[in-house]
Amino acid sequence: MTTYDYDYLLLGGGSGGVSSAKRAAINYGKKVCVVEANRWGGTCVNVGCVPKKIMFLAASMRETLVHECPQYGFGTPDATFDWAAMKKKRDAYIVRLNKIYESGLDKNDNVDIFEGWGSFVDAHTIEIKLKDGTTKTVTADKIVVATGGKPMVPPGEGVAEHCITSDGFFELESLPSKVVVVGAGYIAVELAGVLHALGSETHLVVRKQKALREFDPDIADMLDAEYTKAGITIHRNTNGVAKIELGDGGKKKVTMQNDEVIEGADIVLMAPGRVPITEGLGLEKAGVKLKEGKGYLEVDEFQNTSVDNIYALGDVCGKVELTPMAIAAGRRLSDRLFGGDAYEKARASYENVPTVVFSHPPIGGCGMTEPQAVAKYGEDNIKVYKSRFANLFYGIYDVADPNDKPKTFMKVICAGENELVVGMHVIGMGADEMMQGFGVAMKMGCTKADLDSCVAIHPTASEELVTMGTWGTSPQASGAAVPPLMGASAPEPKLKSKM
Repeated sequence: MTTYDYDYLLLGGGSGGVSSAKRAAINYGKKVCVVEANRWGGTCVNVGCVPKKIMFLAASMRETLVHECPQYGFGTPDATFDWAAMKKKRDAYIVRLNKIYESGLDKNDNVDIFEGWGSFVDAHTIEIKLKDGTTKTVTADKIVVATGGKPMVPPGEGVAEHCITSDGFFELESLPSKVVVVGAGYIAVELAGVLHALGSETHLVVRKQKALREFDPDIADMLDAEYTKAGITIHRNTNGVAKIELGDGGKKKVTMQNDEVIEGADIVLMAPGRVPITEGLGLEKAGVKLKEGKGYLEVDEFQNTSVDNIYALGDVCGKVELTPMAIAAGRRLSDRLFGGDAYEKARASYENVPTVVFSHPPIGGCGMTEPQAVAKYGEDNIKVYKSRFANLFYGIYDVADPNDKPKTFMKVICAGENELVVGMHVIGMGADEMMQGFGVAMKMGCTKADLDSCVAIHPTASEELVTMGTWGTSPQASGAAVPPLMGASAPEPKLKSKM
């Protein structure tokens, strides 16, 4: 039998790679190697969910001071924001997390870590260009590609030279007075919301009519209305940025493809999306295939690539690019590879994954959008429940028109005669905190009758999700099956007509 230096080698020290490495080393006693070229913790810890959530919280606090404290009898508190002080504290926290990730691996006798860039020599051999300039070559029985993604910068005259990306957002030393955010995805929406709430004049440039076009249409429409109402200027149907020019005082002039122009921007933040980090990995030397298009790795539901001993997880796969998803996939992969027959079919389920957008207001969702549900089950097999209301938090607001109070919108999409819940979407205060429990219910195959039978917690916003559409109706038998823990697929509704 061939002898290798390691049982398991992971390219990437982000959440997915580290989770899989620790599971293999701690639970199964395997000799593990982790290679990381940048800071430990990957995108989420360094330039993603963690620092972004900190900035979201800071922005939400300023909104509370400016808009909400006066309504609750506190007058108008000082809402001056010290960006530099906040950045110093945020960055120090991230450094602590980096060390936690690194030490969590380093203190394990079964794990070796190398800081440098790893690339394939062949299917079992990795060459590591270490940060000290030396090179080390190691071999491994099984290898995982978990290198994550990076911001995409589109072509255009002066675009690369005069913009920053979402990574660059976290390097800003001060709050820009005027900022142009380019993109229609959740990253662009989140950063535009943070900057506006903290006091920047904010312009959001989208290629088509609105942002979040892949989300449920009702959710996208309401966020669009809320951002417009808040004072964010949305530039629509631009087809993207044509060029960025540098003017007097370092101000930027942004010209869109439709000839619309924005002048006087301090910062142009380019956030049209992310691409996988696969270039320079030597994947072709190992025979690993990429998908056509953006260069994601070709993987199956068990994280297998086209090469028997090479696997991939996280953002390089291009499917549900979320940190908890990468962690789940990494742990299940280690279970399957090293846990014996009991874990032979272990895999992470990519269905009904709850997610949140930290916009202003936040968005929570799980499962299908209404168009997706119609496409899969047919319009006659779909029933949709909607509710739009003012959160009790805004009940005492003194406004000329009650309709001016901030609103929460909720939507439950059901399929089949048993009204299996196949989609759930919320936008409004608390959406980010309430979706986890409803995600569990959907994974267990809940129906509308199950929601109806739950006694609601009053007064909360989440009670609306278990009471909407129930007045004057009788509960129905659920009959929903609970899927097995690992590798579970979502249950199918009992359709009214054969599809």
